[in-house]
Amino acid sequence: MYRFCKTYGILCTKNIQHVGVILNKRDFPKIHFYDQDFVDIYDKTWNWLSDYWIDPSTGETSPDGYFIYPRHGEFYIDQAEAIFSSFFLVYSNRNYAANKNIDYFYTHQEENGAIRWRYDTKSNQPIIDRTNPEGVGLPLFAWAEFNLYHKSANKRRIKEVMPHLQKYMDWIDRTFRQENGLYAVPPESSTMFNSPRKGTHYPIDFNSCMAINAAHMSALGDILNDKELSFQYKKMYFSLKTRINSLMWDAETGFYHDLDKNEQRLGQKTIAGFWPLLAELPNADRAEVLIAQLENPKTFGTEHPFPSLSADSLDFKEKGEGFCGSVFPPFNFMVIKGLEKYQRYDFARECAIRHLYFILEGLSPADSKEKGDLYEAYLPTKEGFATMSRRADFPRKRYLHYIGLSTIALMIENVIGLNISLPRKTVDWVIPNLEIMGIEKLSLKRNLITILSNKSTRGWEIQMESEKLYYFTINILDQKKKTLPIPSGKCSMLIDKL
Repeated sequence: MYRFCKTYGILCTKNIQHVGVILNKRDFPKIHFYDQDFVDIYDKTWNWLSDYWIDPSTGETSPDGYFIYPRHGEFYIDQAEAIFSSFFLVYSNRNYAANKNIDYFYTHQEENGAIRWRYDTKSNQPIIDRTNPEGVGLPLFAWAEFNLYHKSANKRRIKEVMPHLQKYMDWIDRTFRQENGLYAVPPESSTMFNSPRKGTHYPIDFNSCMAINAAHMSALGDILNDKELSFQYKKMYFSLKTRINSLMWDAETGFYHDLDKNEQRLGQKTIAGFWPLLAELPNADRAEVLIAQLENPKTFGTEHPFPSLSADSLDFKEKGEGFCGSVFPPFNFMVIKGLEKYQRYDFARECAIRHLYFILEGLSPADSKEKGDLYEAYLPTKEGFATMSRRADFPRKRYLHYIGLSTIALMIENVIGLNISLPRKTVDWVIPNLEIMGIEKLSLKRNLITILSNKSTRGWEIQMESEKLYYFTINILDQKKKTLPIPSGKCSMLIDKL
């Protein structure tokens, strides 16, 4: 039975049960985009993932194993990998558990609340580096859990993990918080292993990540309807925001800097200085100045956005040399998500597309006889993967824990432009250009959804299919914005009617 709404030009089928087909184990959501190369690299990433789910006891691939990148026969789980990879594994149609590696860290939490940044999966012992004796990593578990909640609507999980998150934050507070309210940790905790940050005592990235985590702890408290918990972490967030803005922002450079022991700002401008965007620390004026650095080709607006070190630094290397200029997918993901916080959707999308084109070039290099691949890091000023003179294993090939953020998460969220929240029953679609694109058969907790834009004889049309009602907000070219309830079944919406 069909009904047509003249006001919005929506054609709907009503009372249709079992929309779509039952998913096979190998079915991942399909994307549609006018550039087929983008679709191909998205599909290849999903196809390659199975090679990296490994049972550490046998070393064999197993869908019940952990998401592990083999390192010279050793198997260990890395905190940053676990957190970042969860942001694209949530789109796997439950073929891969996005929380599997994260849960490993909770089960190995120590009595004092400590969670170390890496663990050997055979001995289940933490791997401690001399540069980071406490083995502390970027505190972003609450950020990951907040995202998992919005893609699963599993409120029970938040209740179960909250004690782990609280003990972890308490441990960091006791161990690293100084009298000035900032946190003193080794800059290596951010994974930026050779970044020229000599003298850093108060890293801007770690302190910003504490603010991010505190903000999301407060949000998780709201979800649990725990007002005391929410207020506690909201207070922590605003306290950090005040201290970071007063001590780490430099008006002359228009940038956030690391501090030395004497709370003096250090001169280097690294990619770490953009974590405050994601934490929503700068006001509108400061954000505009900071974002201008991302548009400036002399600093971070290089041909391949965004280098890990400002291009005007004396330590900047065009060959990358690790964190002396290489472009790393997780840091690009962080910057682009920060741009979203300040409604810079067009610029975020433009940077995501430019970034993906360089990744595509690395997969199929035009001027090389060698077969290309996906890489851990790329050159900042031209096509190709980054290099490092003293490390033959850099960059790692097919390092999907990080590259999937670009080929899957950025592809869905920024190139296609979808933002989905299951508990809110909302799908937001930001379309800067009218193009043939969309997603098909994305499974969100027993709800298969399809959203496609296409040009028909009646004009530009959005076709939708879902098993359950949800609220759809469409924002086209920043000129047309509308929120509509989309019933179960099939619908089509004429853009000219909006």
